[in-house]
Amino acid sequence: QVQLVESGGGLVQAGGSLRLSCAASGSISRINVMGWYRQAPGKQRELVATIATGGSTNYADSVKGRFTISRDNAKNTVYLQMNSLKADDTAVYYCNLRASVMSFWAQGTQVTVSS
Repeated sequence: QVQLVESGGGLVQAGGSLRLSCAASGSISRINVMGWYRQAPGKQRELVATIATGGSTNYADSVKGRFTISRDNAKNTVYLQMNSLKADDTAVYYCNLRASVMSFWAQGTQVTVSS
């Protein structure tokens, strides 16, 4: 089993920044993809960004140039630096780890951007 613990959500004004962290523990495959998804009220969960063990990244168009995903493989931790936040970024952010056919989710952390 894999456990994911998030931190770093909160309330911020539009134009501000937040940094999310997600630490994984348990039986973690050395090869995996970690990432962030978000779900706003009344909307489906959507991809924000992912990063593979080797460092390749993928971003949603809506966050390109504003968000940066990174990871520390030694700590099994993934980060999401969010800059120039907009009201549309308000959502519950979920950390995810995928390895082979397995997928694990954290409980989610609320990010609220006030305009």
